[in-house]
Amino acid sequence: MTENEKLDLILLEMRGMKLDIQDMKQDIQNMKLDIQNMKQNIQDIEQDIQNIKLDIENMKLDIENMKLDIENTKQDVQILDRKTSNIALHLENSTDKNIQLIAENFIELTKKLNQAIPAADNNLAYEVKVNHLAEEVDLLKKEVADIKSKIA
Repeated sequence: MTENEKLDLILLEMRGMKLDIQDMKQDIQNMKLDIQNMKQNIQDIEQDIQNIKLDIENMKLDIENMKLDIENTKQDVQILDRKTSNIALHLENSTDKNIQLIAENFIELTKKLNQAIPAADNNLAYEVKVNHLAEEVDLLKKEVADIKSKIA
C-alpha cells in the first residue's frame, strides 16, 4: 500500500470518526433535552407533593374540628339523655302516681255518690281508670320503641 492510499484510508477513518462524533453530539443534545424534561417533570411532581401535603394538613385540621364537634355533640346528647331521664322519672314517680291517686279517689267518691244517689253509675270512674292505664301502655310502647332504636 502506498502512502497516498494510507493517507486516504486515514482520512476515511477520520471522516467516519467525525460522523460518529457528530452523532454523539446529537445524542448528547437529545439526552440534555430529556434531562431538562425530567427536571421539569420532577418539579411538577414536587409541586404536586406540596399541594398534597397542604391538602393533608387541611384534612387533619378538619378532622380535629370534627372530633371537637363530635365531643360537643356527645356532651349535648348526654345532657339531653339526663334531662329526658329526669323527666321520665318525674312522670313515673310524681305525675303518674298523683293521677292514679286522683283516679282512685274519684272512684271512691263515685261509690259514695252512688250510695247517696243510686242512679249514678260507676262507669265514669272506671272510664278514667281505663284511660289512665291506656296512657301508661302508650308510654311503655314509646319506651320499648326508643330502646329498639338505640339497639339498632
